[in-house]
Amino acid sequence: MALNITKQNFESEVTNSDKPVLIDFWAAWCGPCRMMGPVIDELNTELAGKVKVCKVNVDEEVELAQAFKVMSIPTLIVIENGKVKKSALGFQSKQKVLEMLA
Repeated sequence: MALNITKQNFESEVTNSDKPVLIDFWAAWCGPCRMMGPVIDELNTELAGKVKVCKVNVDEEVELAQAFKVMSIPTLIVIENGKVKKSALGFQSKQKVLEMLA
């Protein structure tokens, strides 16, 4: 299961991470987000120890969604050394997400 990110744990889990971080901005009511869920779970298992895979529920963490200018979900963001490296909007295949992390 991907790590749930809140504004309380964002700095320790994302900003200060020594590994790349993949964040999935999602909501329970979003169909494409539900399709993205199994892909995120697979990546979390496959990339354990190499990439930190996280999820942010935009309905519960409005401030984080606003901070990253999330206008549409799902939005995937890759953060390395505290900085956004890549992002993608909408459903992404597992291969596309792996390419984002390469």
